[in-house]
Amino acid sequence: MTMDIKQLLKNEGFRFNKRFGQNFLTDDALLEAICNDAHALNQTVLEIGAGAGTLTRVLSRCAKKVIAFEIDRNLQPVLAQTLTGCDNVQLVMGDIMKYPMRQTEQMCGGPYRVVANIPYYLTSPLIMRFVEEARQAESLTLTVQKEVAERLAARPATKEYGAITVAVQAVADVQITRLLSRELFFPVPNVDSAVVTVDFRRDKFAIADPALFRKTVRVAFSMRRKTLVNCIGVGFGVSKEQAAALTAKCGLSPNCRGEELSVGQFVALYKTIEEELK
Repeated sequence: MTMDIKQLLKNEGFRFNKRFGQNFLTDDALLEAICNDAHALNQTVLEIGAGAGTLTRVLSRCAKKVIAFEIDRNLQPVLAQTLTGCDNVQLVMGDIMKYPMRQTEQMCGGPYRVVANIPYYLTSPLIMRFVEEARQAESLTLTVQKEVAERLAARPATKEYGAITVAVQAVADVQITRLLSRELFFPVPNVDSAVVTVDFRRDKFAIADPALFRKTVRVAFSMRRKTLVNCIGVGFGVSKEQAAALTAKCGLSPNCRGEELSVGQFVALYKTIEEELK
């Protein structure tokens, strides 16, 4: 079904809400490519931000089931038209961040894949929610600001590498699958975007205390210009000598900085802190 989405939005008198960071994709070939990136064929898909329903409609053609959340109720009459005949789509008008994760996963009824075209302001909170709380999510396929995608897929000792990089890569494999020009969106945003896939591997590292691991990472990046020894001393309230002993036990240089550690080294550091400071 071919639709002129711009005309439909105009006919319904829809006005874009800056608060929701609304920028829609309308190119069917690109939307199908995103579905392929998500490996959505015959899968249950949780879509966050249905927008005008363009991606939702394409997902419905290949997925077994689509649960699509949309926060802007003014889009409901638009979605009623774009999703006509999409019988495997369950539309939820509401803010997914206000739904308990358990309730959301019950809607999915088993393993599922997340697909989302999300605004910058929501990116980190949304990703971390699925990293920390989700139990049955198999992957995230996210259309995000290009700089955010680069942070998620970053390597150690680069300016993009940070706490969110380590938190995500500790439980998942991350890959940028495509770069998107701002001209592909309607209305045109001020930034370029990218599609990034986060394939969960919860057994990638043995992390018995996720809260302590997250604290270790957060502390290491708390003062980027300071050495890791200084950050640990301040963050965990130990002497510089104790902090140096912790890093030495992990085989780390006393002058290294947090952004130089690989994810595996962060896991080793966390385990040492767990053993020595508990």
